[in-house]
Amino acid sequence: MSENQYKFNVEMSCTGGSSAIEKVLTKAKNDSGSTGISDFSVDYETKIVLVKGTASYDDVHARIAKTGKKIVSSETL
Repeated sequence: MSENQYKFNVEMSCTGGSSAIEKVLTKAKNDSGSTGISDFSVDYETKIVLVKGTASYDDVHARIAKTGKKIVSSETL
């Protein structure tokens, strides 16, 4: 399966929001590679979350949404 890259613009009003997203994505990444997330970055200043891996868009979207943060926009790169 080929690796994908997704970009999400997420509303984060404080660093706690970025920490929550980092926590859920780190957990997914460390889950023995079974989730398909190989790398990610969360930038509080720009409100951008980048995710790389073989995970589906829907799976990554659901994981970020699970934090309660609003996803303003997203795209596959």
